[in-house]
Amino acid sequence: MPRKNGEKKTFFGSTEAIVNLPEYALVPVRDTVIFPHLMSPLIVGRDRSVRAIEAANEYNQRVIVCLQRDPEIQDPILDDLFPIGTEVALGRMLRMPDGTSSVIAQGEGRVRLIEITQFEPYLRARVQPIVESRDKSLEIEALMRAVLALFEKAVRLTPNLPDDAYVAAMNSDTPGALADLVGSTLNLSIEKRQDLLETLDPITRLQKVSVGLAKELDVLELQSKIHTQVQEEVDKTQREYYLREQIKVIQHELGEADAQTRETNELREKIAQAGMSKEAKEKAEHELVRLAQMPSAAPETGIIRTYLDWLIAVPWVKTTADNLDIAAAAKLLDEQHYGLKKAKERILEYIAVRKLAAEKMRSPILCFVGPPGTGKTSMGRSIAQSLGRAFVRVSLGGIHDEAEIRGHRRTYIGALPGRIVQTMKRAGTINPIFMLDEVDKIGADFRGDPSAALLEVLDPEQNHAFSDHYLDVAYDLSKVMFITTANILEPIPPALRDRMEVIEFPGYIEEEKVAIAKQFLIPRQKEEHGLGDAPKFSDEAIRGLIREYTYEAGVRNLDRELANVCRKVARTVAEGKRAPASITNEALFKYLGPTKFTYGIKEERDEIGVATGVAVSDAGGDTMAVEVTLMRGKGGLQLTGQLGDVMQESAQAALSYARTHARELGLKVNFDKLDIHIHVPEGAIPKDGPSAGITIATALISALSHRAVHRDVAMTGEITLRGRVLPIGGLRDKVLAAHRAGLKTMLIPKKNKKDMVDIPKKVQREMQFIYVERMDQVIPVALSRGAAVRGLGAAKRGGK
Repeated sequence: MPRKNGEKKTFFGSTEAIVNLPEYALVPVRDTVIFPHLMSPLIVGRDRSVRAIEAANEYNQRVIVCLQRDPEIQDPILDDLFPIGTEVALGRMLRMPDGTSSVIAQGEGRVRLIEITQFEPYLRARVQPIVESRDKSLEIEALMRAVLALFEKAVRLTPNLPDDAYVAAMNSDTPGALADLVGSTLNLSIEKRQDLLETLDPITRLQKVSVGLAKELDVLELQSKIHTQVQEEVDKTQREYYLREQIKVIQHELGEADAQTRETNELREKIAQAGMSKEAKEKAEHELVRLAQMPSAAPETGIIRTYLDWLIAVPWVKTTADNLDIAAAAKLLDEQHYGLKKAKERILEYIAVRKLAAEKMRSPILCFVGPPGTGKTSMGRSIAQSLGRAFVRVSLGGIHDEAEIRGHRRTYIGALPGRIVQTMKRAGTINPIFMLDEVDKIGADFRGDPSAALLEVLDPEQNHAFSDHYLDVAYDLSKVMFITTANILEPIPPALRDRMEVIEFPGYIEEEKVAIAKQFLIPRQKEEHGLGDAPKFSDEAIRGLIREYTYEAGVRNLDRELANVCRKVARTVAEGKRAPASITNEALFKYLGPTKFTYGIKEERDEIGVATGVAVSDAGGDTMAVEVTLMRGKGGLQLTGQLGDVMQESAQAALSYARTHARELGLKVNFDKLDIHIHVPEGAIPKDGPSAGITIATALISALSHRAVHRDVAMTGEITLRGRVLPIGGLRDKVLAAHRAGLKTMLIPKKNKKDMVDIPKKVQREMQFIYVERMDQVIPVALSRGAAVRGLGAAKRGGK
């Protein structure tokens, strides 16, 4: 920083004694030493330095270049600079792409830095020129000749030193100039270079250069010796290769080498170069001997040749280096996939452990489980890209034969290795990302069970010696990263499931689908249909596509509907008509016709005997109305709406609770003279599960007590005979379905409060969640106020 009150510090002498010394612009440098009489590029980046050079060029002046003691200091003062610098003449300054400036500097002479006279807008300093002695003696002449002799050897041994350097050294007429020239060519640290610059006595400086040159020459001679030895070995190998080639030509001219011999020799070379395991190499060499001894017309010749081709083609040692940059991998995964936090975290954890303990860790066996269209297969490709590995995929859907995995034995005509070995050949490396798609759709019949054959493939304790029936030698799969995919876990045998680390790919919620459509699907469809930036899809239009034209957990059908819209817009443009600037929700009918699906919305008014529940399917969550009506009868219970056994039992439990607590609930009815009908609309869709228990109970109590159910309240939870509310699954999808339907309050089991971390913050702010443990906490919130209900406690409302 500049000194306060105009204070200036000098290296020596009083102000009166040095006032007549020359003053120049000063350029501090961090890692450059410029020697006198030599030309060197000067890179500057600080604003002061750039201004100093610009001012010097403008007034055709020289500058002083001084090295900093500490390169980290941004604004050096006098104490931060070495006292000896170089007076420099400047050439043209060029701006570089990285923001710095480059200028050709010609050293003129050494100077001593006396004081800094100006700090802004650039540094100026007063300096004392240092004049060197040009006297020569016999001792100096001998020393110069010795340095020249050493330098001649160094130039001859150093490829990047031109002969012109030695010519320039020969024409240096003073010991100081020779020392500076030779010293500038030596591979010295910046401190030693500055030490040479500060050595003012030419004889001493030339002696230092002579010592450094001798050390450098020792290193160069040793390097040359090593290079010569290596070259001799290479020449020997080339000579042998040349002789072998001559032998081949001579044999060909003499007709001694037939096609079978050449083929055998080629196979022998390929076997030697394949890097096989000891067992595989012995097997290959044994089969090669059989092939050489067998007549070319023998039936088994083709079988052996095909077998050897497979052994040679399968990778044994070739690997790809892993990209262990965690930040770059995370960025790539985020660019190609929206959400899927757990899968991304698992891959980044694998990269981190691989980075810290590459030799100790085993390759993970992952299983991606989720509905169709949620990005399982494409995530595998992204993982391979982030790691820098090859990606291969095998679809297992519908295979029934164990030989598809293990291959056929060579006794069969047309036998081939199994899909595992075939795919490894296609990968070309021993550490690819290997995706086994649709592992839940493997069949089994009299030909064997392919899933049983996968037990060895997907077991880290066994797959280092995988046995393929065709190869008949152990093959190492331990470095392969296997990823399996499935839609559901139930069909996967327990033993196979136990070998895999399951990562769930949940169905996308509406907000995620909107983000995926805007970030990935719409830009891709516009590009594929040649539409450029237009038209724009409004958020309402995207939500309309999701709600009314698709019903899925993934985004495949959404992608198809977007493509359908883009095709129609492309046709309009191709016909020379004006394309719409934007696609609105109202315009969807024009492009896609009537809506294909409906989604749940809240009831129009409070009604008796109608409660709103929520359900989860493979396509996400949706609201579900439960209707109860009463009629005269004999105490019967009728259930309709294609309800499963569990849901029917929930309805019976709800009725038993209502009958047991009729007095506390204020129900003045004779159950023996009533028939109760419980119906869940959309009867074509099967429904099951216990989570509708409190919804059925609420609708039932509403009908029996003639109290309306609030239309803006949704609920979910399993009910017991004692009225306890038990936790349920799929809370995230259920809450989002209620929010989409416009419901403001939701009753959920208290034990599900921990699952609220998965609910988007926006939804938590816009809805009220009430956590209940007993049915008597549900009734006051769900039913409208009527006659006093005895024995019921008030429900405690949970925070948003």
